[in-house]
Amino acid sequence: MPKRVLEGVVVSDKGDKTVVVVVQRTLLHPVLKKIVRLSKKYHAHDEANALKVGDQARIVECAPKSKLKRWEVLSDSSASAS
Repeated sequence: MPKRVLEGVVVSDKGDKTVVVVVQRTLLHPVLKKIVRLSKKYHAHDEANALKVGDQARIVECAPKSKLKRWEVLSDSSASAS
């Protein structure tokens, strides 16, 4: 089964080797028939501490690394952000 890849914006880089990424998605509300924007925060492992607040990040699923971290930063996104 392929691993999920999400794209979002880094909102926190305070943790060591950890970034918090907000991923926004849109959907059509089933009753109101309006476009609704939903966002969710993901804690992701950033081995090189390369990403800073405001950077675009691509994250991919991985095995649990800590209590909250189940995602890791794709290496190509950290290279393009620098």
